[in-house]
Amino acid sequence: MGQSSSERSTLMTDFLRQSGGVAVIDGGLATELERHGADLNDPLWSAKCLLTSPQLIRAVHLDYLEAGADIIISASYQATIQGFESKGFSTEEGEALLKKSVEIACEARDTYYDRCQEGAHDGNNDGRVLKHRPILVAASVGSYGAYLADGSEYTGNYGDAVTLKSLKDFHRRRVQILAESGADLIAFETIPNKVEAQAYAELLEDENIRIPAWFSFNSKDGINVVSGDSLFECVSIAESCKRVVAVGINCTPPRFIQGLILSIKKVSTKPILIYPNSGESYDPEAKEWVENTGVSDDSFVSHVKKWCEVGASLVGGCCRTTPNTVRAVHRTLSNSSTFQP
Repeated sequence: MGQSSSERSTLMTDFLRQSGGVAVIDGGLATELERHGADLNDPLWSAKCLLTSPQLIRAVHLDYLEAGADIIISASYQATIQGFESKGFSTEEGEALLKKSVEIACEARDTYYDRCQEGAHDGNNDGRVLKHRPILVAASVGSYGAYLADGSEYTGNYGDAVTLKSLKDFHRRRVQILAESGADLIAFETIPNKVEAQAYAELLEDENIRIPAWFSFNSKDGINVVSGDSLFECVSIAESCKRVVAVGINCTPPRFIQGLILSIKKVSTKPILIYPNSGESYDPEAKEWVENTGVSDDSFVSHVKKWCEVGASLVGGCCRTTPNTVRAVHRTLSNSSTFQP
C-alpha cells in the first residue's frame, strides 16, 4: 500500500509534534567510520563499509541514537548501482547492498529500543540518551556528483552532457529500491543545482514513490546553491512537490545557516531542516579535510537555538560532526521550551 500525500505530510507533522517541535538529525558518518577503524580510501567511500564491515555502520548509528539523534541517515549517500557495477558487482548485488544500508539502520534502531528497555531496568545509562521515542530512518540519496567522487557535488558543475533526462535515468532504480527498503523517508542530500532537484521531484511523481522525502541543498556563499543556481528556485521545486515533506540545507558552513533559513522561509511553508558541516574545508584533490578550518562543538551548538528560533525544525550535523556534536545539540534543545510548534 502506498501513502496518500496527506499521509506523507502527516508523517513529518506528527513526528515533529511528538518530538516537541524540534527533532535532532544525526551527524557525520565517514569520519566516525574511520574512527571505528574503517578504511575509506575508495571512490565508494562509506558505501565500501556495506561490503566489508556493516557492524561498524551499525555501531555508528547506535552512537548517534545514544547521543540523542531522532533521525538516522543510511550509509547510501555514495552507494549507487552504477558505482557497484564499476567494481564488478551485478545489478542484483548492487540493489541488495542499497537495501542493506537501510536494513542496517533499522537494525540499529531495534537494538537501541532494546537498550532503552534494559537501561530502564538497570538505571545505568553511562551518559547515554536511553529514551524510547519516535525514531525515523532516512534513506540517503547523494547527488550525481557524489557518484563521480570528483568533488563536483561541491560545485554542481556536471557539464552540458548531463541533462534532466540523464539524471532521472541515473537515479531512478536507486530511488525505487530505497523507497521499498523499509526506510521511513528518502533524504536527497547535498543537492548542488536546480536540474538535479527537478529530476528528483519528477522521479518522485513519475514513479509514484510511496514514502515521503526531504530535499537538502548546499551553499558556499550563503545566498545561492553551490552551482550558482537560485536558492529560491531550488526551494520552490521542493515546495511544489507534494511528496517532499521538509526542505533545507546540509554540508554548508555554520556561519551561513541563519541567513539561508530566512531565505527558505520566504518560499516554503514546509518544515526546515539544517545539518551543516563543521565549517572545515574539503580538498577534493587530496580527498581530505583541511585540519583546523572548522568550528568547535561549543561554537556549533551556540548557533542552534538561534537557528530554531528563526525557523529550523530539524537540526543535526554533516561532515566532520560527531556524536559529541549531536549530544550537545540534543542537550541544547532538551533544555529549551521555546520550540513548540
